[in-house]
Amino acid sequence: MVGEWQKVPLFDVADVFFGYPFDSRYFNSEGLGIPLIRIRNLQASEGCLFTTEIGYPESVQVEPGDLLVGMDAEFRPHRWSGSKAVLNQRVCKIVPKSGHWLDREFLRFALRSPLKEIESAKTGTTVIHLNKTDMERMKVLWPPRDYRHAIAHILGTLDDKIELNRRMSETLEAMARALFKAWFVDFEPVRAKMEGRWQRGQSLPGLPAHLYDLFPARLVDSELGEIPEGWMIGKLGDVAENPRRGIQSNCIAPNTPYIALEHMPRRSIALFDWGTAEGIESNKFEFKKGEILFGKLRPYFHKVGVAPVDGVCSTDIVVIVPRQHVWITFVLGHVSSLEFVDYTNAGSSGTKMPRTSWGDMARYEIVLPPESVAETFNTLVQPLIERIISGIHESRTLAALRDALLPKLIRGEIRVKEVEQLVLQHVSNT
Repeated sequence: MVGEWQKVPLFDVADVFFGYPFDSRYFNSEGLGIPLIRIRNLQASEGCLFTTEIGYPESVQVEPGDLLVGMDAEFRPHRWSGSKAVLNQRVCKIVPKSGHWLDREFLRFALRSPLKEIESAKTGTTVIHLNKTDMERMKVLWPPRDYRHAIAHILGTLDDKIELNRRMSETLEAMARALFKAWFVDFEPVRAKMEGRWQRGQSLPGLPAHLYDLFPARLVDSELGEIPEGWMIGKLGDVAENPRRGIQSNCIAPNTPYIALEHMPRRSIALFDWGTAEGIESNKFEFKKGEILFGKLRPYFHKVGVAPVDGVCSTDIVVIVPRQHVWITFVLGHVSSLEFVDYTNAGSSGTKMPRTSWGDMARYEIVLPPESVAETFNTLVQPLIERIISGIHESRTLAALRDALLPKLIRGEIRVKEVEQLVLQHVSNT
């Protein structure tokens, strides 16, 4: 360790504010009041409850960028990326006494080791909790100001690029969803022709002129309502299947990528996280890069994603593949939609742990376009999916570099000048 660095109590360099026990009678999901941050909301503000309760202490108010730590299960510092909110109990806010935002960023990295030590010490208990006494005893390495800020800048640069990739992924997914809805739910190209808004040789937003003859100019009645003339009513199973490639645990290489339900985010097709098959003891399903994974346990969690690698997954995940490749993004649009998730949830069996099945999923009624339409849609959307997958691999590379540099920088084993140029070059190349 560099001689001028000190190991100091956390409370000497930061103030810690603990969450407030808000009354659940004032909770709502309609957006009334102010967002309430629970542990489950630390990584993403989506799914926040709101509270209309008044009289809570000012110290539990949270601004974008504040440093938060959950006090149950996995202890990890998070930078709050949502809007103004308030802290529920079992979440705390850490504010550096210097007030400098780079010290807040430094603490986000410096706290990982002592928090991990506490977590390891508590392993074996029924539920792992972080308490106020733990926080009071915690010590962090505290180098001189210039070092703190340089370290925060270097590691923060990597995190910022990872966050940029995540946001880009959200944008690309939103673009794909919007195009799917326009073509296959609202039938906007057909309606534009019917209403005279789209003429031969003209281009509309999202509808270039060369696609004009791809769509009919009429809607006709069907059991699902009005559909484009010449299109058919079918079922998901007509264009997709579940290969069920079972594999025994003793036949899986330990370094094989492994995806379980806990690796899958809600309402996002981008799977940034996965583990390895080392130590697994039960049979799994094989999947290939680009195939669709659907969480069948508690389907209302809306865990649907595109596999970014070849690997194996939990048997609580259904692997979905198109019968022909041209249907892949069309199938993805349906199975990742709210309507499909609601359908699987309504038909799932079991009360405490409801599950859907491929048999039920395959019977989902859909409007089937001609193959030429599905193929054109695929040529437009597949590049978006590939960019999402590329961003996932970039982010994992950057995260691995950050995690390798973090302990060495925090302990003063390497100087910031030795890695600063490396990091900037690495970020610019990804």
